[in-house]
Amino acid sequence: MGSKTFDGVRFASFAADHLPRHVHGFLAEISVIVDLLPDGKVAKSARRDAVRPGNAKRSDMRRILDAAAAHAVELNELWEAMHGQAS
Repeated sequence: MGSKTFDGVRFASFAADHLPRHVHGFLAEISVIVDLLPDGKVAKSARRDAVRPGNAKRSDMRRILDAAAAHAVELNELWEAMHGQAS
């Protein structure tokens, strides 16, 4: 596992992770799967289990996504360190 912390949010990429490119963002008891898009942007994954717990506060999810957007370059580097440059 590789991880980095930005703006109080810990982001992790796991060796067993799969495409599409994504990282896991953690803030307190909340986790959000964040897709790393080809255009350099980020988005909450469309997976049903993208947000845990399911009743997480929108403000906490937004904080995770905002931190990911502000550090998209570093998060792509984290993904590549674990998985190589394949998209």
